[in-house]
Amino acid sequence: MTNLDIGLIGYGEVGKIFGNELRAKGVSWIGAWDVKFADAAAGSAERRHAQAHGVVACESARELCSKAQLIISAVTASNTLEVAKEAARWIGRGATFLDFNSASPGTKRQAATLIEDAGAHYVEAGVMTSVPPYGIAVPMLLGGKQAPRLADRLRPLGFNVTPLSPKIGVAAATKMSRSIMIKGLEALVIESFTTARRYGVEAAMQETLAETFPGIDWPKQGAYFFSRVAQHGKRRAEEMREAANTVHEAGFTPTLTASVADKHDWIAKLARDGVFDGIGNDAPWQDYADRLLKLKPATSG
Repeated sequence: MTNLDIGLIGYGEVGKIFGNELRAKGVSWIGAWDVKFADAAAGSAERRHAQAHGVVACESARELCSKAQLIISAVTASNTLEVAKEAARWIGRGATFLDFNSASPGTKRQAATLIEDAGAHYVEAGVMTSVPPYGIAVPMLLGGKQAPRLADRLRPLGFNVTPLSPKIGVAAATKMSRSIMIKGLEALVIESFTTARRYGVEAAMQETLAETFPGIDWPKQGAYFFSRVAQHGKRRAEEMREAANTVHEAGFTPTLTASVADKHDWIAKLARDGVFDGIGNDAPWQDYADRLLKLKPATSG
């Protein structure tokens, strides 16, 4: 049994994975708070999930912060600062706030000021790839003065953490710069592959890609990109808007990054509208592209 009480703010995909694995590691108390808990319809299912996995569904951020010694914020990018503001109202002196969220260096520095002014410790985390399939062992870069100390406490729990810098924003800048490439590539693949499908040239196009990038299985990678954006486009779009903020903070105009955010938003809206309903988890990318090609031209992104 690990003598560390951990609170999760955000009980989505990441929160559920971490809650389950931390319980398996013997953490003494795991609590969670999510705004969905207050929803009459969705909240009951989320609470039941938490209870079934040994996670205490807290009634408020205040309740969670009053108990947890380590608070992990894992929400959508647009809520990064709002969560830090709320946590700063209730967090205990000497507690640690670990910010998992995909936000710009400037946003992370604002969040750090809020938490540290409340007498707690702020550590940023740059999560360097998708949490599935790694789970708690997903590679993470940590930033902040307390990063080395926190890393020593997290590694025995199975975390794959590397302290990067005592300065807040360095891990975020690393993460955001990577995200521009990865989410940008997702958007490019969706646009390129769907266009090739329209013209019936996808086989020839992928052959040339394989010659240029022989280490990539393009049909497999394409299927993964299409499926992840269809499932998590809204979250990815929010991350790309924070990436655009990162570019802006660096003194450049985020022309491409902003367009990538729009592409992810478009796919997310189509997913909410049911355009991809019925496509299986292991479906080829062509199944997604064919749904896009059936859209009226006015609805295409």
